Amino acid sequence: MHAKVIVRRDDAVLRIVMNRPDKKNALDRDMYERMTAALTEADADPGLRAILIEGAGGVFTAGNDLSDLRFPPADLKDFPALRFVRALAACQTPLVAAVEGDAVGVGATMLFHCDLVYAAPSARFKMPFVDLGLVPEAASSLLVPERLGLAKAAQFLLLCESFDADEALRLNIVNAIAPPGDLGRIALAAAGRLAEKPSQALAATRRLLRSGQEAVAARLEEEGKLFAQALASPTVRARIAAFFARRD
Repeated sequence: MHAKVIVRRDDAVLRIVMNRPDKKNALDRDMYERMTAALTEADADPGLRAILIEGAGGVFTAGNDLSDLRFPPADLKDFPALRFVRALAACQTPLVAAVEGDAVGVGATMLFHCDLVYAAPSARFKMPFVDLGLVPEAASSLLVPERLGLAKAAQFLLLCESFDADEALRLNIVNAIAPPGDLGRIALAAAGRLAEKPSQALAATRRLLRSGQEAVAARLEEEGKLFAQALASPTVRARIAAFFARRD
């Protein structure tokens, strides 16, 4: 059985590849656990100087595997998805993302924690939390309006509209659109360039750029509580049940 998350070193870059293409790289509990462990591994290893997050099979990720939300634990405080976004927000190692195809839910919100994001022309982004009866996660309710302004945040978080790579570039969500076939090379080269920078200067500059991390951590916890409440609601239970009924 193939690993659903591939973690490998490429010189000083740790590459994290979501590898479940038959499910559009939808993230289940095991995948969240492995990715969280990889982030922790990078922070603990001075030989790892940058992280590159990718998806296999022409897709970044379709977001949370709804099977995990179908039967959630009674207490979501230690839910693997929440541990992952906490680790992502707190990660001390520079983060680069290479986005191809769908980036849905946490696949979109995790990008607001990355230092550099590169997209293929095929990239499409969507944050459909409200459509499921849920609330945003990964501190996106704070970071999206900060980055995009309130009007665009409402368009993407309330109306749940999708947007393409060109719009993501215009809104400064991605740094560049890679030519077809060049995404992996360009993103890895950028991660390699970060890895070559003086580490103390890079770390200090990241801290300065992310001076609002206390607010981010607080928003993560607030969203987590509301997410848990919403997940237990009849509306969400019905919507998730309807999703699986369509598949059966």
